[in-house]
Formats: sequence, C-alpha cells, structure tokens
Amino acid sequence: MLATVMYGAGDVRVETVPDARLIEPTDALVIVARAAICGSDLWPYNGMVPGETGRRMGHEFIGVVEAVGAEVRTIKAGDVVAAPFAWSDGTCIFCREGLHTSCLHGGWWGGADLDGGQGQAVRVPQADGTLVVLPVGLDNALMPSLLTLTDVMATGHHAALAARVGPGKTVAVVGDGAVGLCGVIAARRLGAERIILLGRHPDRIALGQAFGATDIVSERGAAAVERVRELTNGSGAHSVLECVGLEQAMSTSINIARPGGAVGRVGVPQGEMLPAAQPSFFNNVTIAGGPAPARAYIEELLPDVLEGRIEPGRVFDWVAPLGKVPDGYRAMNERRAIKALIEF
Repeated sequence: MLATVMYGAGDVRVETVPDARLIEPTDALVIVARAAICGSDLWPYNGMVPGETGRRMGHEFIGVVEAVGAEVRTIKAGDVVAAPFAWSDGTCIFCREGLHTSCLHGGWWGGADLDGGQGQAVRVPQADGTLVVLPVGLDNALMPSLLTLTDVMATGHHAALAARVGPGKTVAVVGDGAVGLCGVIAARRLGAERIILLGRHPDRIALGQAFGATDIVSERGAAAVERVRELTNGSGAHSVLECVGLEQAMSTSINIARPGGAVGRVGVPQGEMLPAAQPSFFNNVTIAGGPAPARAYIEELLPDVLEGRIEPGRVFDWVAPLGKVPDGYRAMNERRAIKALIEF
C-alpha cells in the first residue's frame, strides 16, 4: 500500500510500505477515505534529523472498517469511523476520567512502528476504545468538518475548556492556524461574549471573523500585549487559548490574561521552560491544557457538526489526493494553506 513517510526535514515521500493488517484480536483494519496534514507535522518537517529509517506520518483520518479482530465488539466491517489522534482502550482509569491521551494501554499514530493516517490503510489498536462510528456515508458533504473532530476542532475545544471559557467572558485566541480558528468556534459555542483573535494573515483573519471573532490583534510580543490591554480597559482576557507552542506565544498568552484568569495551552511546546513565570504567579493565572483527549469530545461535538451549528471543515483550504501530500506540506509550511485535506 501507499503511505506518507518522512525521512528528514523537508523530505516527505509517498511510497510503498507493507500492507496494514490485523495483528492483535483487539485491532481493526481501516481503509482510509479522508486524512489531514496537521500543524504539528510541520515541527519534524522543519527539524527532523535525516535518517535511513523513515517516520510514518498522519494522525487525523476517517475511513471504512475492512475487518476486525476476534475480540472487537462495538465496531464491525463496513462501519464509517473517525479515529482520534491518539488511540486508547476506553477502559483504563484515565480513559474513564476522560483523559484518553494518557491511556495506560494507548499510544500515538505513526512513527517507526505503527501505521500513520496519511496512508491507504491503518491498523487501529484497541478498536473498541478508539474508533467512533459516524452516522453518515463517505460521500457526505460534512466529511471535512467531521475530520476536524479527530484533532483540530477537539483541540480548540480542549483549549477553551482548559481556559474556562464561559458565557459573558472575554476570550483571546493566540494563533490563527487551524487550531486557533477552531478555538474561536469553541469559544463562541461555549458562550464567550467577546473573542479577540491574535493573528496576521488576512485569509485566516477573515475566516476567524466568520467563526465569531469580534476583535483582531495583528501585533506581536509587547505590542500585542499592549493592544489586548487597550481592548480590555487594562484588565486583560478572562480566558486565553494558546494555540501555537512557541515561547513568544506562551509569554503573550500569560501577559494578556487578567488577574485570576486562565490560559488553555494546546500548542505543542517547543521549549522546556515556561516563560512569564512571575506574571502568572503574581496574577494568579491558571495554566492548564495539553494534548486534547479528542476521543472524549467527538460524541459531544458531533451533533453540532451534523446539524450545521458549527462548520470547522472550512479550515481546509487545500485538497488533493495522497500522491500530492509533499505539496501539501510545502503549502502549509509556506503559509499558503491553513490546513491540507487528503482524499483517497
């Protein structure tokens, strides 16, 4: 079968790999119909050390179940399913608490040992705990929005929950990528009164406004902090969604939070040190977040997608078949695309 393999920074290939197959009795074999390139895929794309052993890529996909192992009980061949970006058994102590990304028996797609979502088929471990059956066919026009539930929409929602977004609050979203834009959707969905989007790309800003952003801040660093303070009469935002992962973004997030506010961080941290430690301490700012337990959120968000109340699939502005995946990486890396959709 064909799959995306990364061999080093900038070196992404679509090549023949061994066919995905059932190994454990708890597995399912899924034929992929839609997949995506994630902003987090760009970190290795820009920094991976070259090597002879490639890394299988992709962790967002929807497909059709081809076969299931003998112990799979809730999934059957022919089901259209969504796979969250981490697999989990659904039964361990952390899964029961809604933290599927910390599953004692779970893991992450791709790498050297597991299939990635940017390929023709995937072996899904712990299929009963991982996969969500979708009540639609593969030709449904909502497929792009449904695909976002496997990662970016769930991640934006996680950031909003971690930042304690609620009715009447002022929310700031740091980052105008797909996660930040979905964070705008999430904040509006949870009742935010005012949503300040920090971004500087006109196409993304326009989409953010369509999603519900009420104010735009295009400055960066100290200038961005000053501007948000101006917009909030010096107080800062009740809730801040950090959707980038870079040190400056985190520093900005902490410094624009009002005293007693909260920062929901979902951008993968690119450093070991937490910036702005003293402002967060002296202003009693809560910092929470991490990898979104997408499996815990898919069923909650699904009705809003199916009934058209939210349209997160609009973040996909680049669509192509699997063979064009390297072009999709380049388009996203060069900021010519917000998010790439792969159709099979």
